[in-house]
Amino acid sequence: MTSRSLPVPPDPVAPRRRTVVKAAAAGAVLAAPLLAPSAARAAEAPAFLHGVASGDPLPDGVLLWTRLTPTAEAEPGSGKGPDTQVSWEIAEDSAFRTVVGRGTTTASAASDHTVKADVRGLRPASAYYFRFFVGDPSAPSATPTYSPVGRTRTAPAADSRANLRFGVVSCANWEAGWFSSYRHLAARADLDAVLHLGDYIYEYKTGEYPDAKYTVRQHRPAHEIVSLADYRIRHGLHKTDDDVRAMHAAHPIVAIWDDHEFANDAWSGGAENHSPDTEGSWAARQQAAKQAYFEWMPVRPSVAGTVYRRLRFGALADLHLLDLRTFRSQQAGVGSGAVDSADRTITGRAQLDWLKSGLAASDAQWKLVGTSVMISPVAFGSLPAHLLGPLAELLGLPQEGLAINVDQWDGYTHDRKELIAHLRDHGIRDTVFLTGDIHMAWANDVPVTAGTYPLSPSAATEFVVTSVTSDNLDDILHVAPDTVSTVAEGAIKAANRHVKWLDMDSHGYGVLDVTAERAQMDYYVISDRADKNATSAWERSYRTRTGTQKVERVQTPVL
Repeated sequence: MTSRSLPVPPDPVAPRRRTVVKAAAAGAVLAAPLLAPSAARAAEAPAFLHGVASGDPLPDGVLLWTRLTPTAEAEPGSGKGPDTQVSWEIAEDSAFRTVVGRGTTTASAASDHTVKADVRGLRPASAYYFRFFVGDPSAPSATPTYSPVGRTRTAPAADSRANLRFGVVSCANWEAGWFSSYRHLAARADLDAVLHLGDYIYEYKTGEYPDAKYTVRQHRPAHEIVSLADYRIRHGLHKTDDDVRAMHAAHPIVAIWDDHEFANDAWSGGAENHSPDTEGSWAARQQAAKQAYFEWMPVRPSVAGTVYRRLRFGALADLHLLDLRTFRSQQAGVGSGAVDSADRTITGRAQLDWLKSGLAASDAQWKLVGTSVMISPVAFGSLPAHLLGPLAELLGLPQEGLAINVDQWDGYTHDRKELIAHLRDHGIRDTVFLTGDIHMAWANDVPVTAGTYPLSPSAATEFVVTSVTSDNLDDILHVAPDTVSTVAEGAIKAANRHVKWLDMDSHGYGVLDVTAERAQMDYYVISDRADKNATSAWERSYRTRTGTQKVERVQTPVL
């Protein structure tokens, strides 16, 4: 393990939901300036009201981000405000005594006054501090306006075998609760990056999801977001959240989108939550959502303006990131044989070929695949009727006859079979899928043939993280955790023997620790999504050891 300041670990034998994860001193010092009351942000423009962020780390560089409010009326989505020169600098120390890079860019209404700097020439596996400012600090009587200071980290050198550690999150619904998971990740000083697997924002109107009587806080705009201005406003709102700002200021993020960055159950030609008659063309809405996403997220657009791309973290891991919304066919009807059709795709031909060739060519020990929806097959049909209904509501599917979740890879079995066959035929080992979307935590083997598993082999493994705030089973039913879910979890595992564990009740995040010998996911849960000061507790850990293609339980988190 490379030498870093580590947080005090949780007590591995304490009951779930009780052990408080103690912050590392370095992380706490960095995050502290960002946790001031919101009223402190009401400074006169120009101002950096939305914090700073970094992302997509490379061995020699990283992408820096901020948003300037040049004048009071230049709010997100307003289209108002003058073009303004913004400077940036990156240094080896938080006092900026050893500056290693500087530059200028322009914040304009055309990009909603967001700015990015793609910095190169940095050392691998190194921490850096960065900030933005307006004005000339060297001018007489200068009073430049500075952004908060962010900390980032470059990726390891291409041949490095140093251990890696990532925070992993998904599904952060503003109205459902506070983003405490982000705060706990921000307080850690031992992460190489945070992997966000989608649903960074939600598109619904206020009070629609969750129901208004369970809404913790209201988002803006109040209506369902459809236009470019709407998506900009919603993104901007999220980056006023203290915990969002703290996470982005503490770690580089690697992000992909799922459906709610667009609309529920999005596919290439539409979405379940889109009506052309009242909301206009899907193409226009999709383009607006993508533009706002790339403006507001520290993400490099890749092929055809999507998020599928590949990042290397030394010789230890290649990270393949997927876009499972832009190219997919419309979801098939539940119970329809269309799920097996070769004419239907979740990835699109070009992306699937790109993934297959990248996996085959990779010389990294671990092939990590960021996928927004679960690839492991899961049959829900054996569940009792009183549980099928709530699960169908949770997954956004019909309330009767539910056998599979057709929004996942289960609805696109031909692509999954082709990918798994590719892994087997080319002897590609140590592939780990990292997944969000389903608002539950899972640890799965990915079987070649689910019906005969474990007699048939496992081709890969999958770790699924639960939601930051979005509804779980106990939220849907409004019952205590570990009551109704116990029956459901047992029935699902009995019908799906490759599923080694699942938690249908909690909210939280994962920490993935990768060494040459194993990849281990430590699952953490927060005490209460409705509590702004929620604590964090270690819940479970699973690992896959190199060469096994199987997950196994571990009794303690990585310390």
